[in-house]
Amino acid sequence: MLIKFEGKLFSVFRTEHRTPGNKRGFVQAKMRNLDSGAMIDYKFASENFVEKVALDDQEMEFLYEDSGLYYFMNTETYEQIHLTREDLGDQILYLLPNSPLKVRFYEGRPFNIDLPSSMDLKVVETEPSIKGATVTNVTKPAKLETGLVVQVPPFIKEGETIRVNTTDGTYQSRA
Repeated sequence: MLIKFEGKLFSVFRTEHRTPGNKRGFVQAKMRNLDSGAMIDYKFASENFVEKVALDDQEMEFLYEDSGLYYFMNTETYEQIHLTREDLGDQILYLLPNSPLKVRFYEGRPFNIDLPSSMDLKVVETEPSIKGATVTNVTKPAKLETGLVVQVPPFIKEGETIRVNTTDGTYQSRA
């Protein structure tokens, strides 16, 4: 989410509503100042007001990464734009070449991307499977084709494609 607070633009990464004991509730937010790039924690009281900023979404296709720049192409006009590693954050771990997604724009400037809720990624490195392993709460780390490391059940092998939740980076199922 993008908000305008105290005249500056902030990208909100995490929010948590807290009500400590007999005191008034507040919302603890972790946000990034888009001008300076600084991450801050801020406590919003019920008296604080913020303005939610309207974003424009455009269908684009991720093309490639080169020296920390991530290039996208508009699927209708074939116009290309780029975003930096700092703009995308951990979202780079879900980018596959030629994958369609939505790029968010604020006042004509590319701001961020909108990932689907889950993605299918190939396992490139994991420990060998255990014979007779079934679904349990035991997990092992698996490195995926984008560099993301997730915890997977012991029966997952190298070369398999799995479905990963893009909001928290967890294993969902085989694809």
